[in-house]
Amino acid sequence: MTIPGSVVPLLIFSLTMVSGSAQKISKPQTTRVMTGSAAKGAASAGMQVAPDLDQRLARFRRVRMPFQSAGLNAREQKLVNKLVDASRYLEEIFWRQVDPEALTLYQSLAGSKSPRDQKLRRYLWINASRFDLLDQNKPFVGTASMPPGRGFYPQGLTREQIEQYVKDHPEKKAEIYSPTTLVRWHGDQLEGLPYHIAYRSFLEPAARDLREAATLSADPAFANFLRLRADALLSDDYLKSDLAWLDLKDPKFDIIFAPYETYEDGLLGVKASYGAAVLIRNPQESQKLALFQKYVADIQDTLPLAPEDRPSKRGLETPMEVMDAPYRAGDLRHGYQAVADNLPNDPRVHEQKGSKKIFFKNFMNARVNFVILPVAKRMLRPEQAAKVSGEGYLLATILHEMAHGLGPAFARAAAGKTDIREAIGPVFGGLEEAKADVVGMFGLKWLVDHDVLPKEKLEEYYASYVGGIFRTVRFGAAEAHSQAELMEFNYLSERGAIQRESSGRYSIDYARMPQVLADLAKELLEIEATGDRERAERWFKKYTVMTPELQSSLKSAANTPVDIDPVFSFPERVR
Repeated sequence: MTIPGSVVPLLIFSLTMVSGSAQKISKPQTTRVMTGSAAKGAASAGMQVAPDLDQRLARFRRVRMPFQSAGLNAREQKLVNKLVDASRYLEEIFWRQVDPEALTLYQSLAGSKSPRDQKLRRYLWINASRFDLLDQNKPFVGTASMPPGRGFYPQGLTREQIEQYVKDHPEKKAEIYSPTTLVRWHGDQLEGLPYHIAYRSFLEPAARDLREAATLSADPAFANFLRLRADALLSDDYLKSDLAWLDLKDPKFDIIFAPYETYEDGLLGVKASYGAAVLIRNPQESQKLALFQKYVADIQDTLPLAPEDRPSKRGLETPMEVMDAPYRAGDLRHGYQAVADNLPNDPRVHEQKGSKKIFFKNFMNARVNFVILPVAKRMLRPEQAAKVSGEGYLLATILHEMAHGLGPAFARAAAGKTDIREAIGPVFGGLEEAKADVVGMFGLKWLVDHDVLPKEKLEEYYASYVGGIFRTVRFGAAEAHSQAELMEFNYLSERGAIQRESSGRYSIDYARMPQVLADLAKELLEIEATGDRERAERWFKKYTVMTPELQSSLKSAANTPVDIDPVFSFPERVR
């Protein structure tokens, strides 16, 4: 559903008691919030804007991500350009999913010559919303609080109301909990509006571009995938195209192009955001990953989890590719800049075929050079900071993505298997990221113990993992990856594997690290296997606290960037 730019309806809800029955949701009343030209006037003439935009912008290091066209023929360059064209449509959908008012404000500032307005416009672009990812999603323009359900649900609707509605109308559960529907009112009833209908005006031209790109591909399998993905955009049924995606063998070109991740849904934790990444294979680095693919099933078999909760990975596909991403859009472009992905998320695909691990080499290089190494030098004891390396961080990232595909595929429930994401709810994103981190490090120790990786580098690997934690916790507890690593940091500190020194720097107890990580892996895997939402929420409430000591130590890294802000060769725009 496209929300008009001039008026954004806010739906106000109330609960009424009905004699002899549970609470029911009353039909919404509609009020109007001025945007469009009104927003433009307010922004340039007194809208409340954070006074420290310069400092906020300085936390993101602008890094060029050029399109390396050398070695590509004219047809291949046209293919890349067509994939970029298609990706821009997902950019437009993403803004409408997460903050349509921010889109209107961003567009209204385009012609302003005010330096403040241009800084505000850039920070809106970084966040794709009015809410600062680095400040607990508090508004940096205006005073409105961020709706936990973003644009996926009617404003004001709570999780408890939805759960009660579904309890009263069980036939509605599938459409309301679907990852590819918007929850909307139809009269006084809730319904799930399919994405392919709500966003048809963007998805139809995106599908055309994918089909045109297919005609330019010299790889029949990739061309087939593009056609299947174009079909999926117009039906919301991605299974067939996901399976075809995993069948690609060493593709020179690839693309992530779907609503996959659910991090933006803070209400139910199930609605997927559109994202895209155009990818060009790095063949030399990709060949190195074959080493790890051989041991996926072995690591799964040794996880600290009951056998029935860790289905065998033998015979499943685990393709791993190192790619450069000359263009990203939507969920993959804004806020936290991913350096790797493990996709798709559909547990049916995991059971039938597995998942694909993609590592964005150009983004990883930028993160290590401009963020990880400078932060580690300020946060760790000098001799341990010296052990932090790009190689160690790459290894931790590889094992993190591999571990996304390890552990239980479904949660146990009284009625049988259930989707873990649905069972756990909004904290699933943080839980799954933590599981991937910790199970990845558990797998690393297995590889060292079995002489796959050199024992003499184990300290380097642990130092690089902890150095990465110090980078990520600077996002605060509003972002899934940061929630995960803040939880890991606090647990490791509680168990003595990380210790704060009188200087304010931290040291790693290398001897304690393996057992503490194994214990944490067991806890997180059990939460996912049981689908115990209350246990997950208690765990994260306890361990996602930014302590005064950590805050104080992080001040030493205040002048280093928190993340990168990529600058592509292709113009970025949103309409």
